[in-house]
Amino acid sequence: MDTNVDTDPIALYRDAAAAFVQLVAGVAGPAWSAPTACAGWSVRDLVAHVVEEDLWAQGLFAGRTLEQAGALLPPDPLGASPAEAARSAVAGALAAAAARDVRHHTVHLSFGETPAEEYARQLAADHLVHAWDLARALGVDDSLDPEAVHAVAEWFEPTEELWREAGVIGPRVPVPDDADEQTRMLAMFGRAV
Repeated sequence: MDTNVDTDPIALYRDAAAAFVQLVAGVAGPAWSAPTACAGWSVRDLVAHVVEEDLWAQGLFAGRTLEQAGALLPPDPLGASPAEAARSAVAGALAAAAARDVRHHTVHLSFGETPAEEYARQLAADHLVHAWDLARALGVDDSLDPEAVHAVAEWFEPTEELWREAGVIGPRVPVPDDADEQTRMLAMFGRAV
């Protein structure tokens, strides 16, 4: 594995989000109510969660507070066309991030001021892991981009326990010593392959 992966946080977020949006475009009919690896969440719930995250990101990257960004959220983040809602939410978040240099500003998160680069990495990880969740729920190829997997695993490993203590992720799933990097990365986020 090339350890010189381009880890530009916005590029990482953009690419992970694009993979997620592509999967959403393939959801139809009864698949919307299929269960996912996220306990109690259907495919629709999972997609709504990620789209809402991107809608939050639009406001937060633009420099709004949590209250200001939250006030802009629609009651139903998916609306009449979930695929279009997913595409539009990502495009809006990326446009807001592009309007300001993420290397030189912070965003307002629930746990305090956070470098915008760090927030972009969080978004990338969320999209990457939830793309796997969605692919599994839909019964389609769940292979993730190996470079994105490597970048997210490398970023996440030093802070994994902090996220777990905060209740954001479940317990790490045990994996064999010879497990591939995608399996190991997903296990850090509590996913059993």
